[in-house]
Amino acid sequence: MGGGGAHGGTTYKGYTIPHNKRWHTVAGKGLCAVMWFWVFYRAKQDGAVLLGLRHPWDGHDDHSHGHGHGHGHGHEASSSSSSSSH
Repeated sequence: MGGGGAHGGTTYKGYTIPHNKRWHTVAGKGLCAVMWFWVFYRAKQDGAVLLGLRHPWDGHDDHSHGHGHGHGHGHEASSSSSSSSH
């Protein structure tokens, strides 16, 4: 087993564990932070669906309500004008 003694490390029961380089430690902690930020962001967005409190096909209340409400008025106006022309 060659090369282990050149960089130094910790020996435990005959196995030498090499020390991490500084950039490996910093990159690992940075990627771990990105992972947790992503997990919390997705939990904020989809947590209710994951816990069964809301169905994924329900959509967002503010967007679907405003959009559907506008269509209802348009259809009422066109049906009333078409019935009055007959």
